[in-house]
Amino acid sequence: MDIGKNIRIKDIAKLAGVSVGTVDRVLHNRGRVSDEALKKVTSVMDQIDYKPNLIARTLGSNKNYKIAALIPDPTVDAYWAQTNLGIIQAQAEWAQYGVTVDTFTFDIFDKNAFIGLAQEVLETAPDGIVMAPIFYHESLPAFELFRDQSIPYVLFNTNIPESQPLGFIGQNLNQSGRVGAELINLGQHESGTFAVLHIDEDVHDSIHLLEKEKGFREYFQEHRKHKFEIVDFILNPNDPSFDNQLEQLLADKTLKGIFVSTSKGTSVAASYLEKHGKRDIRLIGYDLLDENLKFLRSGIIDFLINQNPKRQALLGISHLVNHLMFKKSAPSMELFPLEVITQQNVDSYLGSGIH
Repeated sequence: MDIGKNIRIKDIAKLAGVSVGTVDRVLHNRGRVSDEALKKVTSVMDQIDYKPNLIARTLGSNKNYKIAALIPDPTVDAYWAQTNLGIIQAQAEWAQYGVTVDTFTFDIFDKNAFIGLAQEVLETAPDGIVMAPIFYHESLPAFELFRDQSIPYVLFNTNIPESQPLGFIGQNLNQSGRVGAELINLGQHESGTFAVLHIDEDVHDSIHLLEKEKGFREYFQEHRKHKFEIVDFILNPNDPSFDNQLEQLLADKTLKGIFVSTSKGTSVAASYLEKHGKRDIRLIGYDLLDENLKFLRSGIIDFLINQNPKRQALLGISHLVNHLMFKKSAPSMELFPLEVITQQNVDSYLGSGIH
């Protein structure tokens, strides 16, 4: 195989971790390309020139690569269903290179089973692992198991720096909480109460949610224009007192806004605001799930911060495969921009295909 004649634009895009359109603009010197994207593409092109038979040798070796993906059960949470779509897309894109991706799912309400699942993953002898380590304490022994077997792993959604991963893909969650606070504070000219809701999650073992709340609180500690009380609630929809807790919160006449730390919880909070006719309470939440989009378009949700779970998983697998197949070093941290979606820009954003 002559790589100079047979390499496709999509192959360069895959190696560089950018879109086909970006590679096309670089090759034909047309349109705008960021410095970072230009560097990625030219680096891959240089690498191909330096090692012209790189892909040919890889394909000719008949080496198959097994990737294991550990994610929460996508059938019970639409956020993780989006993650699963990213895994499925990655599998389809890399199949021609002899890559298979096996998905292992766990119950977000059964932390004790997580380490057992990690053992199960190891028994399949994967070449690499991508995972969303939403359980902090339970993930630490899993990382140790992977390191003992010299299996590289990439994290997404939740970063645990001390785990020494090959790389992390996600967002700066402290800044995410700060953005939520800034959005909820826009146009607020009177003192009042803001609520932080953690719905259907064990926040005490979920550092990604704690980081969001920490950033939210830090923003108001630094911006004290008006006096605001911040209250936080850890709510379980299966708890018999769930309805009463939310109704008591909404009965507070000083309540100015609600910040929900999870995408699934966002629609739950929105449904209660709609039920009680509380359109004057600002609601900030996460992600472009169908239910959230419905409430955004109707004006119940004011702002959604998009975490792009599908692309997190897709890029995580891409980095891992590039490391295994082509010995490319993965970025130690790839942080997505904090995209704020409103009623006015949602259709143009969805129509752009960049989500």
